Amino acid sequence: MSKPNVSFYNLAWRWHFYAGLFVAPFMIMLSLTGMVYLFKPQLDSLMYHDLLTVKPAHHRLSADEQQQRVLEAYPQALISKYLPPAHAESSAQFVIKQDGREVNLFIDPYNGKVLGTQDAMNNLQAMARAIHGELLIGTVGDRLIEMAAGWGIVLVVSGVYLWWPRGRSSAGVLWPRISARGRVLWRDLHAVTGFWGSVALLFMLLSGMTWTGLWGKVYADVWNTFPAAMWNDVPTSEKQAGDLNNARVQTVPWAVENTPMPVSGGDHAEHMHHTGMSSAPASPTITLQRVVDIANERKVEPGYSITPPKTADGVFTVSVFADDPRNDATLHVDQYTGKVLADVRYTDYSAVSKATELGVMLHEGRMFGWVNQLLILLVCLMVLLSSVSGIVIWWKRRPQNRFGVPPLRHDLPRWKIATAVMIVLGIAFPLVGISMLAVWLLDRIARSRFAKSAATA
Repeated sequence: MSKPNVSFYNLAWRWHFYAGLFVAPFMIMLSLTGMVYLFKPQLDSLMYHDLLTVKPAHHRLSADEQQQRVLEAYPQALISKYLPPAHAESSAQFVIKQDGREVNLFIDPYNGKVLGTQDAMNNLQAMARAIHGELLIGTVGDRLIEMAAGWGIVLVVSGVYLWWPRGRSSAGVLWPRISARGRVLWRDLHAVTGFWGSVALLFMLLSGMTWTGLWGKVYADVWNTFPAAMWNDVPTSEKQAGDLNNARVQTVPWAVENTPMPVSGGDHAEHMHHTGMSSAPASPTITLQRVVDIANERKVEPGYSITPPKTADGVFTVSVFADDPRNDATLHVDQYTGKVLADVRYTDYSAVSKATELGVMLHEGRMFGWVNQLLILLVCLMVLLSSVSGIVIWWKRRPQNRFGVPPLRHDLPRWKIATAVMIVLGIAFPLVGISMLAVWLLDRIARSRFAKSAATA
């Protein structure tokens, strides 16, 4: 006698349901904030045109003269970053700290006129990036985003299994049945957009995970490697280049976040540490213009920023997080001698770091201009449609006053392939593994109580 055909469809549906219930709100949020940040160049030009654009003239003020104009206008300000004009019609930008706030200050590099200011932390793009990365709640938000991205992978894997045609016609599988109505149409929209967007969503989830604080840090520790000899003749501190980045602003490229920050002082660096000078305020002897000249001499792509030292052993950091990662550059310059202590370029990255940086730029829609932007916009819209349609399907099918968890047969044998996949995902993404165990235990408890209630009735 042949064994009956065992279907694991409802089991996959159950896990897809749990993953979707948690992930869908995050996918909607990530898509919306991602679209805002995706069109940053266009939105900035539209919203801040008067701050970003100037009329070219014959003579441009030096960086030092620009800095002096800023300090004359804001004598109590502390300058934390300088962005030279990227081209002839661009304003220069200083990031200053004043009254406990960080402010972007824009200046005409030709006549020194201050064009205006912008809150560095609370402008549209900074807010969108911060919500996208950590929900404005710091580490807790970062962990929630990481967990949602991991569960998003579970969602994609289980979703593809549920989508699999199993002898069905192409309608409702490869394209939606537009003539259908109600739940059938919503189901088709969910399944079809989910399938066509699955590979792109996987790419977006995995490339985005590299920014997370737990999984991303471990990933960076493993793959962001450079030859130790690069730092042999350079005194270094315990600080890392990644300290210059935060949730709202990316200063240095991802690939160099784990590299050590050199210290200024040359032969006197060790003496400074012993005498406590490393915590003293910075007092550079080279000018800001000299650092600009060094960047130009080293052919750093325009659009770079200069972060001045904060302490006596700090360095000037010249960095460009380029649209094309092959133009990335991170230079650390001694504040006393002007010596370039480190010059890290794309060619110095490991193969995995190169691939990751390319993935990051594709993720942000910056690699191939407007074509890349439109492709990522399409992905965001597909994720939005799939997420919203999934919520609608659940709402329409759930019983009144019930949660609507898909039913599960109790006589199913163990699904070895699915178990193996879940174990691999749980190990690869620890937060997913921990939460997966929690969901499994809660599901077992709920089913056990339901069975006892049914038996009693």
